[in-house]
Amino acid sequence: MEWLNNNAQAISAVASICTLFVWVFYAQLLYNGYVRQRRPRVIINRGRGIGMNSVCLISNMSSEAIYVQHLVAVLHTLKRSYSLDVVEYQQHGGKQQEADYRTHQGPLASGDYLNIQSFGDIVNQVRDYWEIEDSLLQEQNIQLEIRVIAIYGSEDMPTGAARTFNLDLHAPPNHQLIPASVDTDRLNSRGQRKRVLEWAKEIETHKAR
Repeated sequence: MEWLNNNAQAISAVASICTLFVWVFYAQLLYNGYVRQRRPRVIINRGRGIGMNSVCLISNMSSEAIYVQHLVAVLHTLKRSYSLDVVEYQQHGGKQQEADYRTHQGPLASGDYLNIQSFGDIVNQVRDYWEIEDSLLQEQNIQLEIRVIAIYGSEDMPTGAARTFNLDLHAPPNHQLIPASVDTDRLNSRGQRKRVLEWAKEIETHKAR
């Protein structure tokens, strides 16, 4: 008891420091949770079918709406990669009607999703634009990468998401389109956003030619 009385100030100082560390720890947990909740999350997945007939779905799982600027399809072959902005697509109204051009560009609310088109249509769109020979698509080790370039909240730099699928047109439908990764890659860090910004610049430069 005498020892406690003699060291009361030291014990009080140690207790105050421990309390401070506890508060800092909980404050850090709260801040990390807030940042994680505010961080944009876009998911790229398959739906409504299997193989090349399944549709490409873009889901916004962020806490706020995003503005979709570009949807880029990149066909990776052994020779080179072919990229194309597929945010605009061609919709046919029937035999007696001309093709109608539509766009997926615009706001996407939290919890909402976009049905771009089937993966087969996306591959055909890239093939037709770049005039890729059919024999090239029959080769092995071909991948289709889908990139999303979007604006989130009041942030100046765009955010992005990407997911790659392995293509094998010789396989049965359920093995034609296999995700190369379990989840969508989120491109939210400063360095990653600079890369997304370069993607957007490349698209605009290509359109201006």
